[in-house]
Amino acid sequence: MKSNLPYKVSLNDGLDAFDARWAPKIVARYNGNEVRLVKAEGEWVWHKHDETDELFLILEGEFEMAFRDRIMTVGPGELLLVPKGVEHRPAARKGLVKLLLIDP
Repeated sequence: MKSNLPYKVSLNDGLDAFDARWAPKIVARYNGNEVRLVKAEGEWVWHKHDETDELFLILEGEFEMAFRDRIMTVGPGELLLVPKGVEHRPAARKGLVKLLLIDP
């Protein structure tokens, strides 16, 4: 990643470069934010982020986000914003999900 020159990132190449699940890989940085690619399968733990919102952009697969009062399903081409301080549990119950995260 070069910070002083324009550059582009291939999301497909970035996703092909790793197999680990629930282990975000940084592919770009801008204005203090990190752009990360993630492969998810199964479910993650309940958690919250007190200092920042989270943005999830689903690239492939069906993704669920559980909140204490409901579950939201998000599909390819959709994004989900989780406000800071909101407890949530992400899950990929129907197989592999590929997604992009943006956060500080």
